[in-house]
Amino acid sequence: MTVSIGSRVIGGGRPAYVIAEIGLNHNGDVDVAKRLIDVAADAGADAVKFQKRTPEIATPEHMRDMPRETPWGTMSYLDYRRRVEFDREKYIEISDHAMLRGLEWFASPWDEPSVDFLEDLGVHAHKVASASITDIGLLRALRDTGKTIILSTGMSTIDQIDAAIEVVGTDHLLLMHATSTYPMEPEEANLKMIPVLRDRYPGVPVGYSGHERGLQISVAAVALGAVAVERHITLDRTMWGSDHAASLEPTGLAHLVRDIRIIEQALGDGVKRVYPGELAPMAKLRRVPA
Repeated sequence: MTVSIGSRVIGGGRPAYVIAEIGLNHNGDVDVAKRLIDVAADAGADAVKFQKRTPEIATPEHMRDMPRETPWGTMSYLDYRRRVEFDREKYIEISDHAMLRGLEWFASPWDEPSVDFLEDLGVHAHKVASASITDIGLLRALRDTGKTIILSTGMSTIDQIDAAIEVVGTDHLLLMHATSTYPMEPEEANLKMIPVLRDRYPGVPVGYSGHERGLQISVAAVALGAVAVERHITLDRTMWGSDHAASLEPTGLAHLVRDIRIIEQALGDGVKRVYPGELAPMAKLRRVPA
């Protein structure tokens, strides 16, 4: 039950793989993207993730002409999508910075040309956003890369997850339990789906992609066996943009990684033993020896 991304093996009892999703929280600014990469590296995350679209393909037709209020003025939703996309030169700059900080980077391609774009840049994995789980053409293009596929399962039924896995296969698959509410309320987390997915798809490692406020649910996911945790990050939750409110600020991400590592230590191996620290209390308190 393992997959590899770059030099890291995920699953099989190894430490949880922490993905800091930058997504579109860079607001189209490479300097902001680099600062967020630094946030992820400083917190001890393993990877950063972006989103890549060909706006003319990935923007739903009924949304294209909708007016959008942005920091750059009112524009159509399609023009907004164009405004926040990074070109190849900017992605190379981002890639170099992530590499210098010791982080893997990859993205969620939202259309088939974006898969080719990312492949040209040499990514080691691809993420399928929950919204794309029914896009069979995209899934086939990702399968054909032979790279690890991280498949999020928000806004999806079990039948839709089954159909997606039928396309991409299970050899290089990391499945992520998710609920696509931004921000997500605790009653929608349904963390018991983590063992359900693990049992339904034997041999497929299962992680958690969260959009909640706070840290508790993500930490609980690790306690339930999630082998990877993905959370959106931001410099400031009050920044303009749709995902900032459901994101972790720098201190929050650092605390999340810290708490995940503590929980991993605390889980132990399930073998009952008497620890050295118990010997003195035993000598003091146990009246009847074994």
